[in-house]
Amino acid sequence: MELRDYWLTIRRRWRLVVLAVLLATGAAGLLTWQATPLYASSAQLFVSTPSSDTGEAATGDQFATRRVSSYVDLVKTRKLSETVANELGGELDPGMLRSEVSASVVPSTVNIVITAMDPDPVVARDIAQAYAQSLSSLIADIETPPNGGSPPIRASIVDNAQVTSSPVSPNATRNLALGVVLGLLLGIGIAVLRDLLDTTIGSSDDIAEITSAPILGNINSDPDAARKEQTVALAEATPWAEAFRVLRTNMQYVEVDQDHRVFVVSSSLPGEGKSTTSHSLAITLAMAGESVALVECDLRRPTMAKRLHLDDAVGTTSVLIGRVALDDALQTQHESGMAVLTCGPRPPNPSELLQSHAMELLVKDLRSRFDVVILDAPPLLPVTDAALLAARADGMLAIVRHGKTTKDQLQHALERVESVGAKCLGVVINLVPPKRSNRGYGYGYGYTYTYAPTDDAGKPPKVSRAEKAAIKAAEKTAEKQGKRRRDAADEA
Repeated sequence: MELRDYWLTIRRRWRLVVLAVLLATGAAGLLTWQATPLYASSAQLFVSTPSSDTGEAATGDQFATRRVSSYVDLVKTRKLSETVANELGGELDPGMLRSEVSASVVPSTVNIVITAMDPDPVVARDIAQAYAQSLSSLIADIETPPNGGSPPIRASIVDNAQVTSSPVSPNATRNLALGVVLGLLLGIGIAVLRDLLDTTIGSSDDIAEITSAPILGNINSDPDAARKEQTVALAEATPWAEAFRVLRTNMQYVEVDQDHRVFVVSSSLPGEGKSTTSHSLAITLAMAGESVALVECDLRRPTMAKRLHLDDAVGTTSVLIGRVALDDALQTQHESGMAVLTCGPRPPNPSELLQSHAMELLVKDLRSRFDVVILDAPPLLPVTDAALLAARADGMLAIVRHGKTTKDQLQHALERVESVGAKCLGVVINLVPPKRSNRGYGYGYGYTYTYAPTDDAGKPPKVSRAEKAAIKAAEKTAEKQGKRRRDAADEA
């Protein structure tokens, strides 16, 4: 991955990064709040040698410098901790004292700093002072010659331990800052890892890795459109309806040598929106003046009659078994003018019916009657019906659901289509999340539709009176044409 890829991953999964930062910062704050405050107190000793002239002083200073690091090690000895414990009344454990005290040498000096930490600031002061006194006495005992006399080196307390009012631990600012940094690193790491392990289809590049078939449409998610009648929602000037108009336009470049075209619409698995896409595409084509037939071939889970408010007493199954003629089974949706062949009675053997010679004759008959025939087929992976239907049609439109359909699922589905000699004419990405931007688009619909960028307040620009009159005239003309088309369909 390049740096740009990391940045795009962070932008795409910024919620995960923010969540990791909040959790890490909250954990750091909780640990800081629950931690016992510790107070520190320090005492300082100066190591020197008695000297009478300058030459002896220089030699003694070098001697003291070499010795001072050894004296620091004495602070952690068991003997010194037991001495300090006795001096403090014997209530403190020597082992605990060794864990609460530390000693260090001030760089380039002969000064020793002894620091004690304890939840009680007074106890911390007493421990530090007792250690300084005991270490001074221990150094004097160690350095005193065996035959008596003055020791050649001594440690003098030059700074007594004091009671401090502010705890040194926990450091809230440092802990929270570390929590933010660790949370940020953790969030970015999880986001990148999830992106690398995520095999769902989320972009055109993901589809290009699997198939060379073009992307014919990107259908965005629109909860408002889902609650409306499809004919009403598709007639509105919304991004969702515009996406199907773009799909309709792109369909004009598919199988251009065929005057009458037959398309199978399917997906890898259920729940990817193939039926909604096939119904909406058929309605959009019919609104443009095409003679369209929508055929329900998903005989296991039919939904067309309920969606389009049509009768399901007779349909595809009735025609295939020869019980009803095609003319009697076809129904007209008056809002769009398209012909619809619903499922009819559910058969016990849907695969045999769809693979029968009667189905082949039905497809030929529909092709001869209509400009565009759309077969709403079952999903590809559970059953092979859609692949066999695609072999009898001009090809198949593969519906993939953004962020849910995986690359393996799409690849296996297309392999089934290719295995029967059929082809995938294009891919439609469904339920694409809307892009958030500071710029929006307004839609005006007459004979054509135009884009108009909104202003800073998010409102569409002002329209002149002449433009308003032209739009109204175009709407009235389109309404009259639609009425004439519906009247002609009723007479037929």
